[in-house]
Formats: sequence, C-alpha cells, structure tokens
Amino acid sequence: MAPVGGKKTRKPRVTVKDLARELGMSVSTVSRAFHPHAIIAKDTRDQVLARAREIGYRPNPFARSLITKRTRIVGLVVSDITNPFYPEVVTRLSEDLAAIDMNVMLVASSASGDIDDALHVLLTYQPDLVIILATKISTDAQRACGEAGTPVIFFNRLSKDDDAFGVSCDNEAGGALVADYLIDRGHRSLLYVAGRPDASTNLERRAGFVARALQRGLPAPQCIEAGLFSYEAGYAAASAFAELSPRPDGAFCANDILAIGFMDGIRREVWLRIPDDLSVVGFDDIAMAAWPSHGLTTVRQPVDQMLSATVALVDKLANHAPEGPYVHRIPPAGLIERETTTDRRRTE
Repeated sequence: MAPVGGKKTRKPRVTVKDLARELGMSVSTVSRAFHPHAIIAKDTRDQVLARAREIGYRPNPFARSLITKRTRIVGLVVSDITNPFYPEVVTRLSEDLAAIDMNVMLVASSASGDIDDALHVLLTYQPDLVIILATKISTDAQRACGEAGTPVIFFNRLSKDDDAFGVSCDNEAGGALVADYLIDRGHRSLLYVAGRPDASTNLERRAGFVARALQRGLPAPQCIEAGLFSYEAGYAAASAFAELSPRPDGAFCANDILAIGFMDGIRREVWLRIPDDLSVVGFDDIAMAAWPSHGLTTVRQPVDQMLSATVALVDKLANHAPEGPYVHRIPPAGLIERETTTDRRRTE
C-alpha cells in the first residue's frame, strides 16, 4: 500500500555495522575489505564485497578519512573548459583516477581570480592533491595549498616554481618540429599566431618555432598576438594577417581551435586559399582537426603518456612517495599531415 499522499519513505542508509552484522564479522574486518592494500583473505574480501552489492552498502569516504587522514579526493581545477582538448582530458583523467580509488572534484571557471577563490573553497574539503589544467593560480593560492599539505600538479601548463610538480608535452620540441616541417617543404616566410601571452604552452611553442627557424637560416617568424586560445581570437587574427609585409606562406597557430578560427578568417575575410596561398599548422590534434571541413595538419599531443605520468605521480604523492623528477616533459606524438599544408617546392 502506497504511503498517504503518495510520498515515498526514504530507505534507511546501510552502514558498515549493518553489513558486519549481516556477515557475522567484525566491523574492522569488513572495513579492510574495501581497502585495496589491506591485509585480508581473498575469500573474505570477495564475500564482503558481494554482500555489500546485494544490500546496497557503499563506504562513506568522509568517515573513512577520519581514520586514514586521507580523503582520496583529487581536485581538478580548469579554466579553459571550452577548448575541446580539455573536456576529453578531464573525462579520461577522471576515469584513470577512479581506477586507483581516487575521487574527483571539478572546479571550473573563466577568470583567474575566481579560480583562486574556488581553490580556497576546494581546500575546505581537504583534497589529497590538486591538479591544475589550462590555468594558473596565484602565488598566494599555491602557498595556501602548501600550508594545507596538499601537493599541486600542473598538467599541460607548467608553473614558474621550480619545486612544483608538472606533466607536459615538450612544447619547444613541438614548435621546432613544425618549423622543420614547413621549411623542409619550401616555406620561407613564417608566422606564429600566439595564444594566451602568459601560458607556458604558448611561450614554449613559440620559442621552439622561432629558434629552429633561425637555426635553419630563415629570418625570425612574424607574430600575431591573438591573446586567447579560442576560435574567435583566431578568426580576428586573420585581419592582422592582411596587414603583414612580407606576407607569410606558412603559419603555426598555438593550438588547434585557434588555427580553425584563423583559417576561417583567412578564407572569409582575406580571401586567400589554404593551403595554396598559406599553409597552416595547429597543435593538439583534437577530434575536430580531423573533420573533413577542417583537415588540419597539426602536432599530436602525447595524451596517453601524459595521463599515465599524471596518474602515476598522483599515486606516488597520495602514498607519500614523491621521489623522481618534479617535471615530466614528454615528446610530441608526431606531426599529423592533412589538407591545410602543401609542399611549395613543387610549385617553385
């Protein structure tokens, strides 16, 4: 018979004591079954986990943290969530962290000041670690993490702090790879379309691109400061391109979404053909880069290796074993050639 008024009665929450009573075991034995590294007989663990599934018991992470002094929470802090590269990374990173029994708390914002405020709120949940993606935090916020005993890992953008942990593509090597690719195919007037001026990814890709062009005997590439890693910034950069002299024949954009906007602007506002008049290369190899409407030549990020290195570092730090290098720079996974570049030696 349904309750009067149609209201449903809330089912009482199953506790570890209920589960222990069901199994005729001690609470401590049942609790150990949910810790992957705890010493407990396999048959006993299997029996506890099976019965827990049957009656709907789940361990309370906050209660467990009172005993272990660890929350198993990893805070993910990201500001550039509209960049297609990062939703994929956040999804895969969350799955990989769950596989090592870590819980993810996501903080997203568009402004660095808001990120700092959100990070201070995040610290009230006492995360074991914080991973910073696609943004930077202030010195005060980084100090607050240190005072809370919460290690910080920077993913894909590195901190200026030499003692900070970080995992990144070797962006300078990526920039040099693009310069070699364009020069080897007969391009002699190069351009760099820059993203955020304070982003380590932008600065390193530019440095590698410019240095290699100079090493190969070309003049320093011209630069357009787009200001952001966005489609709109790339589109607007096309207007600045029209004012350049001499006009470049090969352009390297700081990331893929910037390159896609730049190409649309070049075609619609400057009325040039890609790649006949201008070759364009991006960076990241997001899914959109391979769409037939874009066909973007780009540098592929070593995402698999970056995620593996990050999760391994999380596992070490969570278990108080931070030995090893503080920063991992992983070589690019290669340059993917598509339809936005051409070999100019064939037309000389």
